[in-house]
Amino acid sequence: MRALILNCTLKASPKSSSTEAFAKVLEGQLKAEGCGVEMLRLVDMNIMPGVTSDEGEGDDWPRVHDRIMAADIVVMATPTWMGQASSVCQRALERMDGMLSESDDTGRPAAFGKVGGVIITGNEDGAHHIVGTTCQALIDIGFTIPGHSWAYWHLGPGPGPDYTETDEGHDYADRVARNAARNLAGLAKVLKPETYPVPESGE
Repeated sequence: MRALILNCTLKASPKSSSTEAFAKVLEGQLKAEGCGVEMLRLVDMNIMPGVTSDEGEGDDWPRVHDRIMAADIVVMATPTWMGQASSVCQRALERMDGMLSESDDTGRPAAFGKVGGVIITGNEDGAHHIVGTTCQALIDIGFTIPGHSWAYWHLGPGPGPDYTETDEGHDYADRVARNAARNLAGLAKVLKPETYPVPESGE
């Protein structure tokens, strides 16, 4: 089993990312469930605007796309800004729209058998809104979303410490993240495409 976490922080490396720190809780549990896990910080790449899987010269999305295609589990990890997912997360979802026109050798949609989830951090409300809109986008692309496949940490409206600057709320949020990882891994094992027979032509 392979899992890919797309860290959609606005902070370029090597700046500390609370979204990455929280996503690592999920990552740890995914590894405990037997998954190989890779995390990509998208802001470090040149992700060009567009809705295809390759927008031409200089576009770094094709290598992200390759990793998505190789993964059984894809998790969108995003901070909350003004009650919304980050612009990096939105751009990633727009680029994943290109998968709608792609299929495997058997004609299955590109995201068939892949499981999606969401990790959210922030000091503002809006987490449930982000879960709803991000999961809907992943469903549209073809991902399967298990129950309780998301987790969030925030301290309510207004400014405040980041996830990496306080222990407040960690116990509950981290526990939810670990449970989300268990659900993601459990469903991904069931939905592996090779477990489904390919129907004969005309069936």
